Formats: sequence, structure tokens, C-alpha cells
Amino acid sequence: MRVGFRRARSRACGSEGERLVGGPGGRPGDEPPGAAGKGGDVAERKAERARGLVCALAGASLWGVSGACAQFLLDDYGATPAFVTVVRALTAAALFVVLLAARYRAAVAAILRDGAARRGTALFGVALFLSQFTFAASVGATNAGTATVLQSLAVVLIMLITCVRGRALPRLGDAAGLACALAATWLIATQGNPGALQLPPDGLAWGLVNALSVTFYIMYPRRLYARFGSLPVVGCGMMASAAVSVGVWGLGGLWGAPPSLPALDATGALVLVAGVGVLGTFVAFGLYLTGVATVGPVAGGLLGAVEPASATALAALWLGTVVSAADGAGLALMVAMIVLVSRAPAPGGASGSRP
Repeated sequence: MRVGFRRARSRACGSEGERLVGGPGGRPGDEPPGAAGKGGDVAERKAERARGLVCALAGASLWGVSGACAQFLLDDYGATPAFVTVVRALTAAALFVVLLAARYRAAVAAILRDGAARRGTALFGVALFLSQFTFAASVGATNAGTATVLQSLAVVLIMLITCVRGRALPRLGDAAGLACALAATWLIATQGNPGALQLPPDGLAWGLVNALSVTFYIMYPRRLYARFGSLPVVGCGMMASAAVSVGVWGLGGLWGAPPSLPALDATGALVLVAGVGVLGTFVAFGLYLTGVATVGPVAGGLLGAVEPASATALAALWLGTVVSAADGAGLALMVAMIVLVSRAPAPGGASGSRP
């Protein structure tokens, strides 16, 4: 068994390799019970991977919905990033409480009984909060394009960590997908103009912390997914994230201003709760991280890069934003990345996680 894993590790560390090197921790011999039985059913593995790809892609696309809705609230209602963050976290946490109480009580109870699982889930929740908070801070210190480019470094970090752990080069399709994703993000975020990037020291620091937090929440919980299922872990993590969000907002959100409430009418409240909280956070994170638990962090990280493309398309349809030639080229590169990731070989073993 170990010989086979070592051969797999020597071939590639991408979508196929990261699944072959074992269970959620990526070590040989960490396969979950029943992995060998599933390994013989190629059709089932392909179908499982396809579902994971669809979930990750749909979830990342819904982040674009959240971004467009947040832009609408910030521009038209004067909402602060800290306020939007706390409402989206509370809305998603409340919905996860309902879902977990209805379907996953045993898994949640198992997490709460296990000290290591509690700590791990809490760390996961802090990373979820930091990924949202530091992105907003990065935008404030630089601009949206620069913050998006810095956030895309998470995909590079994920692939680098996976390759180092697997002691192998990336699979060709994943490397090509990474190049497409980075080029597309650059074009959409900067319109191909390097002068659009602003990198003051505080903006660079916020952007790098944002990339690290995204890398952490994608890669860290794989063992938790394997033990308790992806949705119970994501739900508990989102509740921890909501608790941190409330605390930070109550302290002024670290923005140098006391907590404030924007004057929202019915439209603003609907966009905030339904667009940002329900679709852009509860559904988006639930789908995306469930997909990542199935296809692995490299493929999941690459698919997560479609967020700026989704936001651009939605902004054009809803807010009337003009789609430039750079936007069109970026969207085409994102489509190419999706094709490259989706054509990756099915994993050689079970995903090691369940919803």
C-alpha cells in the first residue's frame, strides 16, 4: 500500500495526487474506512468528483453575488464593511443552526464532546471571519482590484503547500489552470493596467493576511470533514465566525469608528439579508466547502478564483457596469480554467468526507 502511494506522489501533487496521498491529512494510510470499496467503482468516483466540482463552482460564483450586493449597499446606503460582515455572518450562522438541528445533531454533539475538534472548529471559524474582514481592510487600504489580486495568492499557496507535502511537481492541468486563474484575476481586477495596483505597506499586509486566511480555511479542516462531515464542520465554524464578527463590530470593527447602523429601506434589507447573508454566505460557503471536501484543496482553490468573474458578470447584468475587453478576456480564461480542472482524472480513492 505504501509503495503505491509513493508512486502516486511522485507523479503529481494536484487534483489527482492530493487525493492519492491518503485521507484528509494527506498522509499515506489515512484513508477513511470504506475507501478501498469505493476505489473499485470508477463511475461512482467520477460522479462524486463531478458533484464536488459543481458545488465548488456554484459556491464560488455566489460569492460574486455577495460582492455585487455589498457594493450596492456600500454605495447606495452608506453601510460599513464591518456592519455588512457581521450581518452576513449572523444570518448564515442562524440558518446553519436550523440546518444542523434538523439533520446533523449527532455530528454536532460529537464535535462538542471532542476537545480537539472544538478547538479545530473554532480556529476554522476565526479563519472564515479573517478571510472576510481582512479582504475588506485590504480594499480600504488599497483598492478592490489590488485586494483581489492579493487574495488570489491563496491559490498559489495552496498548490505550493500541497506539492511540498506530496514531494512532487503540480499536475500539468492544475499548473495550466493556475496560470489561467491568475491571468484572469489580473485582467478583471486591474483591466490589464499595472498602474491600477496600489501597494502601501498596510495594504500589502492586509492582503497577505487575507491570502493566508483563505488558504487556512480551505486546507485546514480536511480531517474534521473526514470525521464529522463537511456541513456540520462548516456550520459550527460559521457560528464561531459570527461570534468573532459581533465582538469585532462591537469594538468599533477596528475601523476607528463606533458601531453604526445604516438606514435601510425594504430593498436594502432584502439585498443585505437575502443577497449577502443567505445566497452570498450561507449557500455559497456551504456549497463551496462541501465541494472542496470532495475534490481537494487544489481544485477547490482554483475554482474559488471564479469569484471576480462572477461579480463582473452580475455587476454588468444588475448594476449596468460596462464589460471591457479585459473583462471579456478574463472571463474566457476563467472558462478555460474550469475546463482544465474539470478534465482532471477522478481521484483514486474516496473523498474521505461526507456532507
